[in-house]
Amino acid sequence: MRSLFAKSDKSNQLAKKPANLKVLSRYVKLNALVAIIAAVVGLWALQLIFSYLSELDSLDDNYTMGEALKYIFYRSPYFLEQFTPTGALLGAVIGLGLLANKSELVVMRAAGVSIYRIVGWVLQPAFIFVLLALAINQFVLPSSNQLAKQINDEDSTSLVTSVRGYWTIQPRFETAEDGSATPDGSDVLYIDYADVAGNIGEVKRWHLDNNGNLQTAVHAEGGKYTGREPIDVNSEKPSEQYRYEWQLNDMVKLSINQGFESSQAISPSDTLSLPFAPESVYLLTRKAEDLSLTQLYEHRTFMRQQGNRSLDHEVAFWQKLLSPLSILSLVIVACSFVFGSLRTHSLGLRIVVALLFGLLFSYIQDLVGFVSLATGFSPMLMVLLPIIGSALLGGYLIKRQM
Repeated sequence: MRSLFAKSDKSNQLAKKPANLKVLSRYVKLNALVAIIAAVVGLWALQLIFSYLSELDSLDDNYTMGEALKYIFYRSPYFLEQFTPTGALLGAVIGLGLLANKSELVVMRAAGVSIYRIVGWVLQPAFIFVLLALAINQFVLPSSNQLAKQINDEDSTSLVTSVRGYWTIQPRFETAEDGSATPDGSDVLYIDYADVAGNIGEVKRWHLDNNGNLQTAVHAEGGKYTGREPIDVNSEKPSEQYRYEWQLNDMVKLSINQGFESSQAISPSDTLSLPFAPESVYLLTRKAEDLSLTQLYEHRTFMRQQGNRSLDHEVAFWQKLLSPLSILSLVIVACSFVFGSLRTHSLGLRIVVALLFGLLFSYIQDLVGFVSLATGFSPMLMVLLPIIGSALLGGYLIKRQM
């Protein structure tokens, strides 16, 4: 890109006229925008290539190269969202570094343009990637991750039930002739997935007696929502107001008696009752990373109504909500790297340092998430710690150059 200062003999007057500042602003923003786009796309492309190569080890008669390509395609929005903060950091360093190598930043500062003004110019194109990350989280990731999961499910041949989906333990009661209810053990229930239309996937239910002994095991291929029955509409808890029912399909029931003899029965259908609406079951069966920001908020609200917490979903909620601040704080750090070493370090070294810092920031974000899960400490504060730390570090390094 042609330098604005190659034939200028009056650089000391650049900052005195609004028109000159407007041209400078546009020039710096364009350089930063092009560099950030190149960095984000470059990191994204590398991740796609390496992910596809790793999938080649899993190829078989069912999981072909075409299926692997489809899987990587559906996972690509997730990779793009993950590398946007590091790409913004790297791109800002490259964009400003190229200006510094041609002494254009020196001329700007000599002309009276403050460092804070230049940093503000660089932050403006970064807002584009803030909006991009939010849009991917809200509108793309829930559906794309689900499509990728379906490909993995088709390829999976494991007979062991995974820990994903929704697990719950439901107390069971037996009604006597006088109308009194006595405990009759409990049911361990597993639902693989659910959609917003009310359809549920694979269902498994194990009935344990009061001593914890297995009595029956039920497996159903899926189910369809049939409606709800009122229980106590005046109750404050939604789960105590209605009982929601699903019609299970292709059910197999295995009964075990006290002599450890088993008998198997096949039934075309059965009824499953839950205290949750279909929309809530949908939220409960999805991983935190597969939910949009609004869905994570709905999940958080629902869990609070039930008197429970899911720290995994809360951490994901705050990480997605505060992701714009992560991008902006990393751009501030990128600016401090360039202004702190205009003549003493090469652009290559700045790029390496920026890449290492971006990876370190990502690892610290993951670490504080695990710490919050392990200790129960406030997810919001734990997610904010690395963001505040990087912003303070960048601000301090920039202030040293004033």
